[in-house]
Amino acid sequence: MVYMARLFGTNGIRGVFGEGLTLDFVSDIAASLGTFFKKGPILVGYDGRDSSVIMSKVVCASLGAIGLDSAVCGLVPTPCLQFATKKLGYKGGIMITASHNPPEYNGLKPTASDGVEISREDELKVEDIYFKKRWKPSKKLGLIGNETRAIQVYLDGIKSRINVKKIRSQEFKVVLDLGNGAQAVAAPLLCKELGCQVITINEKVDGSFPGRGSEPTPQNLSKLSTAVVRYKADFGIAFDGDGDRSIFCDDKGRILTGDRSALLISKFILGKHPHSKVVTTLNSTSAIEEIADKTNSKVLRTKVGSVEVSRKMVQEEALVGFEENGGFMYGKHNQVRDGSMTMALVLDLLSQTSKTISDELNSLPQSFTTKGKIQCTKDDFKKILASLKSEPYKKDLTDGIKISLDKSSWVMVRLSGTEPIARIYAESNTEDNLGKIFDKYMSRIKKVAGR
Repeated sequence: MVYMARLFGTNGIRGVFGEGLTLDFVSDIAASLGTFFKKGPILVGYDGRDSSVIMSKVVCASLGAIGLDSAVCGLVPTPCLQFATKKLGYKGGIMITASHNPPEYNGLKPTASDGVEISREDELKVEDIYFKKRWKPSKKLGLIGNETRAIQVYLDGIKSRINVKKIRSQEFKVVLDLGNGAQAVAAPLLCKELGCQVITINEKVDGSFPGRGSEPTPQNLSKLSTAVVRYKADFGIAFDGDGDRSIFCDDKGRILTGDRSALLISKFILGKHPHSKVVTTLNSTSAIEEIADKTNSKVLRTKVGSVEVSRKMVQEEALVGFEENGGFMYGKHNQVRDGSMTMALVLDLLSQTSKTISDELNSLPQSFTTKGKIQCTKDDFKKILASLKSEPYKKDLTDGIKISLDKSSWVMVRLSGTEPIARIYAESNTEDNLGKIFDKYMSRIKKVAGR
């Protein structure tokens, strides 16, 4: 089936609240999701955006109107809602969030009963219900309840996958940049339950994200870097708005790319579980193949998007999944991006070595990655594709275009599924090569797009 969604983007449905994302639309899409799920109860959670609470009320009312029970777990990280949906036996889950988008946005991320985002095929089924208005009012209205167990169930699930005793014995010092987002209600609790000394930044949940914005980037994490060095912390970590992605800072104050931290954790996990499967996207580092080869593990590539990776992990029973943006998935816990689970895995790694994170990073294959973006319409992107197809290198057109320049260097361009932009990614084995490649192609792309 060719994926031609009209409402769902790379990750859920998003829009500017009150404009494309009206309460009428939220009501109708919730009814469509309820019709798709068929039975309740449905777990509903939300992030700290200003519009999230009212959206949750509309979602629950709409589910109730078609006869489905729902329960609200309140302000939680997305991976918490996903894990609780599975662990507590809900028929589905709806997370109200726009992830890392600006404050004026909001959205919905539906979760299947297995705790993983619904598949691309199921997204199309939901859209078919929506456009054909196939939901029906029920004579017996659904009940709306509260779910108070979600956060503790989530934290207990994470702890069951790591060596808690060993971590506690180390008394690690960790700096958390919570980004005014949803992990503020979970990550500090987890650290304290693991015996860590915690220093927090941007710890107050605020839907306007006043601290450093909702998306952690190397450019806006200087406070995290400074705090790690000042407090001589073992590492720092920054979460995005809904807490499913995490960007790390090593003990020397260096901000890591999502690829770099994923390599570090993958090496640790695959070392303990050889002959495993890793699922990652086309725009992630090629160094993962080198790490996987050493443990006779297999790397499978997908289109960009956590849904693509998560569903491939379920299908292949993969142990590890990741994206270059800081989204890491541990199959033994749940096949979804999870900022707190990822943090716990790093604590687990450190508890089993005498080395620092910076020492461990030095043992990874040499690779350098970067990315950028430009404003881009669909017509602009067609021009970009046409221009790049003429390149005399191996090309992959699975998701935008990826050009393999040599064994260790590539560049990729794709149209975003959540914003009117094109994203440009590149990798090489030296910073100098990477800079030259990225500058060359970015300049060309801008010229073709008239930017």
